[in-house]
Amino acid sequence: MTASEILAALVGRQATVAVAESLTGGLIGAALTTPSGASAAFAGGVIAYATELKARLLGVPEDLLAREGAVHPAVAAAMAAGVRALARADYGLAVTGVAGPDPQDGRPVGTVHVAVAGPENQVWHRDLLLNGSRENIRAHTCQEALDLLLGVLQVNSGEHSG
Repeated sequence: MTASEILAALVGRQATVAVAESLTGGLIGAALTTPSGASAAFAGGVIAYATELKARLLGVPEDLLAREGAVHPAVAAAMAAGVRALARADYGLAVTGVAGPDPQDGRPVGTVHVAVAGPENQVWHRDLLLNGSRENIRAHTCQEALDLLLGVLQVNSGEHSG
């Protein structure tokens, strides 16, 4: 299971992760806290569903939100960096997007941006266009986010993501 692999990789390097979730509403945090021993590596999370909370809690620049809306790769990157700083974690993982049923900020349903912020201000991201129901988009986003984080952890440790 991906969450167990992520936690093992984090514990192995004595690192922590925090999450900032929008469209997933806590699914990623729930996945990462399901395995026993999660407290050794999971610092916590923020569900910033409202755009205003992305700015106030996570430090996403207000001018970026005004210009691009909440569904944008730079917003995901800023959310990841913001939650990393807020929780004083080694890694921040963030998702923002449109789960539906209606478009948001001019973006179609299924538009999703995932970002990981790591040590030394490194950022990795994945931009997705998903299909399916609201529930499927949210579940797929959670899995994509976990996969991205696991890939980052494996690359940074010399392992290869399969």
